[in-house]
Amino acid sequence: MTDFDHILNWTLKRGSHPFPGPDGGTCINEAALVACGFPYQSVRSPNEMPLCFSRPICRLALHLNDEASDAERLRLIPFVTRLACADTPEIEEERAAYIRARINLDSFYLPHVSLTDGIRVLEGALAIGRQADLLALDDVAARLDAARAKTAPAASKRASVSQKLKAWLGVSEKEPSAA
Repeated sequence: MTDFDHILNWTLKRGSHPFPGPDGGTCINEAALVACGFPYQSVRSPNEMPLCFSRPICRLALHLNDEASDAERLRLIPFVTRLACADTPEIEEERAAYIRARINLDSFYLPHVSLTDGIRVLEGALAIGRQADLLALDDVAARLDAARAKTAPAASKRASVSQKLKAWLGVSEKEPSAA
């Protein structure tokens, strides 16, 4: 397996990582960059994200990503394609206030919040204002496949990126109808 294949498997890890990370993973914000068609970059702060990403939502996603266990972190994968939803300054402040009322990310000691509660807050914040453009799984898979083709030698037999994304997001293939 090449180093790049790790990002294609989207192993979410705690902290920021040089691409693709010595442990084969990236944080949720780094994965979102690639999924949305941006070149990979290490992300240590939501302020390093492109302007189309909501700062309060990326900040919360990063906190949840870093606080979750490796097993729990898999529950954040469906949110990877939803972070590029920046809106007007007023809406961004409303999102920040919504999050702050539920989880104080401004305190000196960051609070521990269960991932279930954190995801509820993330979903609530995502419901405010503009929604991220829906990315077709095939589009995301094509971006990742194109990146793989540029950097990886001949790929061994594995499930395609499209198949992996569909499995992660709970999308099933249509059953062929028997005639």
